[in-house]
Amino acid sequence: MERESFEDEAVAEILNREFVCIKVDREERPDIDQVYMSVCQAMTGQGGWPLTIVMDSAQRPFFAGTYFPKVSAYGRPGLLDLLPRLATVFRSEPERVEQVSSQIVSALKRAELETKSRSISAPDRALLERAVLQYAKTYDETYGGFSDAPKFPSPHNVVFLLNHAALTGDEDARKMALHTLRAMAYGGIWDVVGYGFSRYSTDRAWLVPHFEKMLYDNALLLQAYTLAFLMTRDPFYQSIAEKIVTYVMRDLTAPEGVFYCAEDADSEGEEGKFYVWRATELRELLDPQHTDEFMKAFGASEAGNFEGANILHTPYTFWGEPAKDWEKRFSSSLSRLFEVREKRIRPHRDDKILTSWNALMIGALAFAGRVFKREDYIAWARRADDWIEANMVREDGRLLARYRDGDARYLSYQEDYAYLGWAKLQLYDATYDPGDLARAVAWTDEMVRLFWDEQHGGFYFYGSDGESLLARPKEIYDGALPSGNSVAAYVLARLRAMLGQTRHQELCDRQIAVFYREVESHPVGYAQYLQALQWLLYPTSEVVLVIPEQAKNATAFLEALTEHVHPLRSTIVLKEQDRTLIHQLAPYTIDHMARDGKITAYVCESFACKSPVTDVEGLLKQITT
Repeated sequence: MERESFEDEAVAEILNREFVCIKVDREERPDIDQVYMSVCQAMTGQGGWPLTIVMDSAQRPFFAGTYFPKVSAYGRPGLLDLLPRLATVFRSEPERVEQVSSQIVSALKRAELETKSRSISAPDRALLERAVLQYAKTYDETYGGFSDAPKFPSPHNVVFLLNHAALTGDEDARKMALHTLRAMAYGGIWDVVGYGFSRYSTDRAWLVPHFEKMLYDNALLLQAYTLAFLMTRDPFYQSIAEKIVTYVMRDLTAPEGVFYCAEDADSEGEEGKFYVWRATELRELLDPQHTDEFMKAFGASEAGNFEGANILHTPYTFWGEPAKDWEKRFSSSLSRLFEVREKRIRPHRDDKILTSWNALMIGALAFAGRVFKREDYIAWARRADDWIEANMVREDGRLLARYRDGDARYLSYQEDYAYLGWAKLQLYDATYDPGDLARAVAWTDEMVRLFWDEQHGGFYFYGSDGESLLARPKEIYDGALPSGNSVAAYVLARLRAMLGQTRHQELCDRQIAVFYREVESHPVGYAQYLQALQWLLYPTSEVVLVIPEQAKNATAFLEALTEHVHPLRSTIVLKEQDRTLIHQLAPYTIDHMARDGKITAYVCESFACKSPVTDVEGLLKQITT
């Protein structure tokens, strides 16, 4: 619509004469997007982007839709016809406008009241089992994933299934998750030349992507591939994870060390032009002795698979053993293509810095750094986190949502706080710096202060100090991004298990309960919420590792805890210099002391504790039995 209509003089003349035009960046103002997307769905029965709303000066909408062409065609009204009619109705039929807008506002208020008055249900493992069965019904056995087309990565689905498999031994859940990860990495949604995942696939086979690359997708996928490696030790998943990091650090990282939003799909006015290859190009650029084999290995042909050009990928018929070493065998050819591609006109980079998406990448980098023993990953996560703390927090402590060109603005939303809490917990797991644990608690406390609904439970989308909109929604659906309420439930569940504080337990129980009835209706739409539920419904493992001052090295103990996976394990490292802070955060650790001056591990299951051990072998025995 921007190119077709908003930049067109005829459309612009009507818009500027009859309307006050406001273009909203939904990444900067997701609160506005959230409210008016609900309006569009209520008025038209569907939603989507671009989102078009016509409202009065009191923010009350009386018309909504998504895409409108410039000229009416095929039963779809065009802006040149629609805009004058809307302006005429607004001026000449104010009663009609008032009636429509009042009905919409009333409908939003009713929906808000329904959310508040949901009956509270007790959680049960049967919901998790039913979710897995629903995933199985929609699972694509050939190409992986859980839909037809378009197909979105939705990594939180995979993470839930991997954790479920580890907790229950469900091999079907494990197979669905791993097959989906492998299929995406073999598809055109994965950039085999320069790395990174595109936003989604337009087809069932993950072949033709919408070429836009988003920071949040790559952060969430980094977490999923890292977890897959942790649970399988298959180097394939590590390779993809490390290449995601290579892409993000090379192409989405600001000089300050924080992360930009995205890269567009288009360059030179054509979607995918930067990424695809014509057969004539491949034959000109590559060694003639290997070109035919290369084209076969990466699914290229004379006819092409995308508008006469080729999206390089691993064809379905070659999945498995032959594909494993193709990138190694053709590394010089891929390097050659990368060098040539870097000279092309690149897609536009969205250089906004969003607190929420940065938090996802910080947490994923910290997790990958711990699992792959990559100190550089952890250092990069720390650098970005330090920048957020220094530049996105006002003097009064209020977190801000967006930064660009030296300008930090917009009060952060609930998801910013939830994601940051999650990132801080990942940093703590990677470094055992008690400051990270303290900041996870602090961000959670601030989230409760600004967003918690004291009367009905759950977190509002925008804060009590935010701009007042037509409605104050609570989002729980886990779409392309996990919802702020789901991540908050997860963070509270982890703090509850790690710190043993009553307030976290009470908040977590209420947070889970208030949305439980909605999740029951369609559990596969709430994968991140289900991950939080796992922490409540299965036995958790708590480890306190006491390290006395004279202890030389605790690495062997920490590596044992990383190597032997338990999806619901919390580890607190208690060093002498950290005792005061740790005791404040987790009072139950006051009695945890080193035995005989040695590193001592206290292992508990759902807070039922075993005898302390002072050697790695004893620790291994306790965490594996």
